[in-house]
Amino acid sequence: MASPTDGSDRVAAVIPARDEQERIGDTVRAAHGLPGVDLVVVVDDGSVDDTAAAARQAGARVFRHARNRGKGAAMETGAEGVRGFEEYERRSGADVVSRHLLFLDADLGVTAGAATPLIEPVRAGAADMTIARFPQTRARLGGHGFVVRLARDGIRRATGWEAEQPLNGQRCLTRRAFEAARPLAPGFGVETGLTIDLLCRGFTVLEVDVAMDHRATGTDVRAQLHRARQFVDVARTLAVREVRGAGIRRGRGVLPERGAVHRVAGKQREKH
Repeated sequence: MASPTDGSDRVAAVIPARDEQERIGDTVRAAHGLPGVDLVVVVDDGSVDDTAAAARQAGARVFRHARNRGKGAAMETGAEGVRGFEEYERRSGADVVSRHLLFLDADLGVTAGAATPLIEPVRAGAADMTIARFPQTRARLGGHGFVVRLARDGIRRATGWEAEQPLNGQRCLTRRAFEAARPLAPGFGVETGLTIDLLCRGFTVLEVDVAMDHRATGTDVRAQLHRARQFVDVARTLAVREVRGAGIRRGRGVLPERGAVHRVAGKQREKH
């Protein structure tokens, strides 16, 4: 469904964050330097540290959840924050076209500046959504292979495409694609839900290589609990889509050699 242009070259970076005071500043500053990015929004999802203050000091517009509501909710809040800022611009007399949305993890630090390959295909109209593919060594360090397999298999059943890094949260979307995917799946099921919903609605998704780096999940008790929450959220997301009939094969995937772009051409959903 990707069109020659979505009407805008401008991009808003949306960064969900929880207890990331040490890295959020570097992430925000790096995001400000990306092509097309003229707005950086941080959603503090119930932090108990100084994440919000650090993000604001680095130049982000900050929205706060009083309690932790999960990644999907933080992404929705961020997108609504961008919309509100654009409405303010319009009321001020500016001719504003909706920005594309770039979602970044808060712990990327300076490597958030490597997100250009995510942005370019969306700005050029070659994709409706891009998904980052980290270097293989970094992907392995996450240590949550069983959750990745669950998401990958579920996406393949629903769309016919096998994503290499289906849980990667670094994504750029047109506003049209984002709105088509709402309401987002809750919690850590949001990435899996986005991929399935957009492919099943005929949008085009690309998986692209990026030189990014963030904190590995680890193997301690806290990390294991995090993986368990991921597993539950992804499983729930897949179950909901199977029940409502989203699991219809619509996509087609081609996986070239590493270093190339992965292209997935979603087919237009028939209207009933």
